Amino acid sequence: MVRGSGLRLRQYGNFIDNLRLFTQGGTGGMGYPRLGGEGGKGGDVWVVAQKGMTLKKIKDLYPQKRFVAERGANSQVRALKGQKGKDRAIPAPVGISVTDESGRVIGELNKDKDKVLVAQGGLGGCLLSNFLPLKGQKRIINLDLKLIADIGLVGFPNAGKSSLLSKVSHAHPEIADYAFTTVKPELGKIMFPDHKQISVADLPGLIEGAHMNRGMGHRFLKHVERTKQLLFVVDVSGFQLSSHSPFRTAFETIALLTKELELYQEELQAKPSLLVINKMDLPDAEEKCEELLNQLKAPREFLHSLERDMVPTKLPDFKHVVPVSALMGEGIEELKVCIRKSLDDIASQGQEDDHRERLRNLQATELVFSATSCEPAPAGTTGKAIK
Repeated sequence: MVRGSGLRLRQYGNFIDNLRLFTQGGTGGMGYPRLGGEGGKGGDVWVVAQKGMTLKKIKDLYPQKRFVAERGANSQVRALKGQKGKDRAIPAPVGISVTDESGRVIGELNKDKDKVLVAQGGLGGCLLSNFLPLKGQKRIINLDLKLIADIGLVGFPNAGKSSLLSKVSHAHPEIADYAFTTVKPELGKIMFPDHKQISVADLPGLIEGAHMNRGMGHRFLKHVERTKQLLFVVDVSGFQLSSHSPFRTAFETIALLTKELELYQEELQAKPSLLVINKMDLPDAEEKCEELLNQLKAPREFLHSLERDMVPTKLPDFKHVVPVSALMGEGIEELKVCIRKSLDDIASQGQEDDHRERLRNLQATELVFSATSCEPAPAGTTGKAIK
């Protein structure tokens, strides 16, 4: 059997499933001692679910990743009760879990317009505080995309995804030789000797036009967002949905799958991806697999057979390409090793990124400390009066 796992073009993806943010409620307004006036309360910081938003968009729109609410208005002769400061809203995707720095869950955003309070504004100056306002709450929060699985199987109907899932895991999906056997995500777990478990989701089969909600459409694509990594599964002999549909080679199948993901949400292209070339037990499979591997090395030379609007911006840079026969069980152990290594690499990269982020924050704090010659308040504290 042809071995393609040496074809590695990308080490890590740019898809973001976790984002760390600094939040601070607004400081309260000054009180008015002579007339007993109270300053306005500082604004609060909320995380609000918004359809179409992604963690990458948040990172791009707010590169500083700092969200501070407005200060409360001071008490004045004409307005003894100061006005409350404006709240600050952080737009976030649906399906987000919001946690603090210790990992404690603050709240979850399960549907559009759900919101979670993450940092409260400080109280305005009043008699009890000697008319001095209080600082708003400071908090480091994490936005985590709630994943249904580590790995999501992506492929056109009848590519052999259900058979593959049954071979690599303990799942028992319905398997039949016709399209759309899988109508909802089927979950399984890959078990390793060191007790490591990796969850795999067999997602409903995709068809051309899924981004326009054809077939399973958005029901499929919304699940793709909830996986850490994609495992493309293609039939080495190609694919034809019906007698009225055009036949697609394995290479064209990969291009069309990628285009559907791109049209639904461009950032899905950045997810780390692996490729399984299935049905290697079929006649002429070796030759067709070799042809596909050559096409993947120079993809732009082989996309001319597709209409221009069906060509993706770029094909995935598959971390591993593994030919298998799910029916015969060939190549399954090698695939498990590749899946494990790929996820371990992602975890290691995430730890390095988190360490660098914490180091940058520490250096920024030290700069502020040296510039002001005053020790900054610890994160998460509230209630310090401003003098």
